[in-house]
Amino acid sequence: MRTRRGACYSCHAAEPASPEHRRKRRRTEVSPAVAPAGPGLAGDMFDELPDDLVVSILAGVASSAGSPADLAGAMLTCKRFRALGQSKVVLARASPRCLAVRADAWSDDAHRFLQRCADAGNLEACYLLGMIRFYCLGGSRGSGAALMAAAAVGGHREALYSLAVIQFNGSGGGKDDRDLRAGAALCARAAALGHVDALRELGHCLQDGYGVRRSVADGRRLLIQANARELAAAASLLVRNGKAGTTRRQRHACLLSDFGCRATAGEAHAANRFLVDWFASRPLGGGGDGAGTGGAAMMTGSADEEGAGGLRLCSQALCGRPETRRHEFRRCSVCGVVNYCSRACQALHWKMAHKAECTPMDRWLDVAAGGGGYPNAAGDVAMAVAAPAP
Repeated sequence: MRTRRGACYSCHAAEPASPEHRRKRRRTEVSPAVAPAGPGLAGDMFDELPDDLVVSILAGVASSAGSPADLAGAMLTCKRFRALGQSKVVLARASPRCLAVRADAWSDDAHRFLQRCADAGNLEACYLLGMIRFYCLGGSRGSGAALMAAAAVGGHREALYSLAVIQFNGSGGGKDDRDLRAGAALCARAAALGHVDALRELGHCLQDGYGVRRSVADGRRLLIQANARELAAAASLLVRNGKAGTTRRQRHACLLSDFGCRATAGEAHAANRFLVDWFASRPLGGGGDGAGTGGAAMMTGSADEEGAGGLRLCSQALCGRPETRRHEFRRCSVCGVVNYCSRACQALHWKMAHKAECTPMDRWLDVAAGGGGYPNAAGDVAMAVAAPAP
């Protein structure tokens, strides 16, 4: 529309807004009200989740975790996840792999984590922390035995067998503190739950009348049952790993059966792996207290009274149990060089390595070379060497 001055109204004023302009304006008008700042978006979304749902998710993560880092990574998502991840529902369902703390990573934080899991009723945490306190941390044998007893009451078969070994040896006390009947009863309970080493230990006890009434037939039956379970577990492990076709080509497989059958070595428990790694870096022959990570002293208490220099580890490589007093463990009756915390460890190590190494002459040759202990040691050795074989 023209005026007298020749000007006209802008044609854009009467035209409707273009779609692009409308979209831009709509986006700029809506975005401040709907979309908050970037850093607060994820936090607001997590805050809307109910606590029961978050606890259920974290409990599922803990029960299926393959390492402690899996649960720790989930708890580091936000402060709320960290607080809810420490609830008893989550800690009680933590898997054995989630609790498998390494000896080189031991610290006060790891100790507190296992203690919280044990307080929540996690039987695996009770057993693992009990073993660490009983054998590794100075002055904590009483609390360690109590934790293992709590796990045993809940039906933890590893705890039952470990308590049986303690009763057989009188660990933590004197030689008179051994209770063979209690050890056999604990072994029977662990064997009923399917513990292979307990089956083998109870079988040897029945064959020798050690803590129970002697029954050679029942003892042999238990040994056969232990070997059958051992071979079945080894076969299933090979199938899972996809190595079923390579078993015939392995010439140096471990002989774990009492009857000479070939079987691969089973996986050691997390507690035994911890003991092996712990004493690998803290030898028992140091003669004094060693400071462990996290301020924990090694092998104090009664070990110092007997002299830490005479304490030795179980010769079974996957066991890791140390002596708590001198001459606590049984020794090989032929060579006297190796010692074992249990007959099960002795049977395993005999088939794995000691059968090819054991010789009665080593002890006599050492005595003859030293010239001590026996006045006619050299002559006895010479006569033994010259004597014809029977």
